[in-house]
Amino acid sequence: MSVINVKEISQRLKDQIKAEVASLIKEDRRVPHLSAIMVGDNPASKAYVGNKVKTCDEVGFLSTVHHLREDTSYFELEQLILQLNEDPSVDGFILQLPLPAHLDGQELLQLISPDKDVDGFHPMNVGRMVLGLEGFLPATPYGIMLLLEELEVDTQGKRCAILGRSDIVGTPMAILMSRKGKYQNSTVTLLHSRTKDLTSELQRAEIIVAAIGIPDFVTGDMVRNGTVVIDVGINQIEDRSKKKGYRLTGDVDFASVSSKASMITPVPGGVGLMTILGLMKNTLKAYHLRTTYE
Repeated sequence: MSVINVKEISQRLKDQIKAEVASLIKEDRRVPHLSAIMVGDNPASKAYVGNKVKTCDEVGFLSTVHHLREDTSYFELEQLILQLNEDPSVDGFILQLPLPAHLDGQELLQLISPDKDVDGFHPMNVGRMVLGLEGFLPATPYGIMLLLEELEVDTQGKRCAILGRSDIVGTPMAILMSRKGKYQNSTVTLLHSRTKDLTSELQRAEIIVAAIGIPDFVTGDMVRNGTVVIDVGINQIEDRSKKKGYRLTGDVDFASVSSKASMITPVPGGVGLMTILGLMKNTLKAYHLRTTYE
């Protein structure tokens, strides 16, 4: 069993982006600019946006955060999105989810220009992904694809089980893994809450991507020996022995699965780092697309 050193891989990819930004500065060109919109004070959102800002600083991107009140109206948020769409200094921006209950996230995401949609959630970018056309991939699946490539995981014809069918991770992951490519071409099964005999399906898989949002759901008896396990989940479990009163765990029971997996991602310090890398790579791509036509 090998615990994947995602921090090391993430740092290597960040160093590559940083070197490219340094070259832009040397050529006296502007640097990529990522902006984020956050509504309210959701602790997880604040931490996530903070990590994005930190990573932008590390690679040399310009970053700005628009932190709006919890009671921000739909109209106010709509106007900000339209403003960022037209701002020539912004290469890409994200609308941090979840939003307060009075705001329709899906409707607002569709207002973002597809050419600045670096989270890859706009229907046009999703459609481009399905058709195998150029566009922005959803950040987490993109990050996982980068990870598989860096690890040189043999995916050709392998049985790949995707656990969870969300629009953000599971469904796009299934599409990407089934596409033609060096680290794709897998035979994919998309598992979900209505799957019959889910354990048997997982036991057949040679690659598992767990994104079901249930702590420690995948256990050792569900996994065959030598499986590559990518744990997307990050869940808070009450633990009074910890200073914060909780501990973080994934969707995979690390203790029982790690003894059978050939490779496994840790939680924390795993896929979350690659999600931010996917966002940075998308922003850099958006920058180059925009500067081509400036």
